[in-house]
Amino acid sequence: MANEVVSKARVLDVSGNVLKEITLPQIFSEAYRPDLIKRAVIAMQSHRVQPKGTDLLAGRRTSAESWGTGRGVARLPRIKGGQRAARAPQAVGGRQAHPPKTARVLARKVNKKERRKAIRSAIAATGNAAYVRLRGHRLAEGVELPLVVDDAFTNLKKTAEVVESLKALGVWDDVIRAKPRKVRAGRGKMRGRRYKTKRSVLIVIAREGEPREDTNAIMHAAKNLPGVDVAYAQELNAELLAPGTHPGRLTIWTESSLATLASRGD
Repeated sequence: MANEVVSKARVLDVSGNVLKEITLPQIFSEAYRPDLIKRAVIAMQSHRVQPKGTDLLAGRRTSAESWGTGRGVARLPRIKGGQRAARAPQAVGGRQAHPPKTARVLARKVNKKERRKAIRSAIAATGNAAYVRLRGHRLAEGVELPLVVDDAFTNLKKTAEVVESLKALGVWDDVIRAKPRKVRAGRGKMRGRRYKTKRSVLIVIAREGEPREDTNAIMHAAKNLPGVDVAYAQELNAELLAPGTHPGRLTIWTESSLATLASRGD
């Protein structure tokens, strides 16, 4: 699937009306590299894995000793006062031969140039409708990608206003798609992550001031919508743009965020 080179984009207001047409940054012409994107995402995920290991005395707290030779039985350590084998790795209740160790290095590394290229490639994939639909996102008829909105979109203060705007932009069906929650398989249900939710729209805005001073209304108005994330253009990473290592996330760009992309040094 070839990457479509898009050079122009329409700027829409919060009601979905076309305001003007702008030239896209060169970053949207980046080559599609799913291999680099996958490496960058997995490297980010690996830094959240908690090291685990076993008790050093697990399987060793036993009175078992070998009977030696001349008994007509295997020379396994056996519980005193009985015949059950213990301590040995192949015995029931015995130690593990090669248990997990906390010293194991779980974090994966990726080269800086490859990571930056992966981010650029993931950004370009958000402007390709084929990749976005392949990811499972739902778009209304007539929606053109990349989806660019006026900076007034960041001033929406109420969730109801954001909902109306997403409906006007033709992406509300994708938010509905992400609403059902799935019960996680396995032991993770008991560890504070019982449910899995799908990723929906990513809203990219530009930071206006210092991190502690910059407050955008859209950050609070959209935080309760299922699967919707709001991120600064200065802080984009491969996992935000390609959740689960799959590029082509449905993304809404503000006009000022595109200006930030054009000034990126990578």
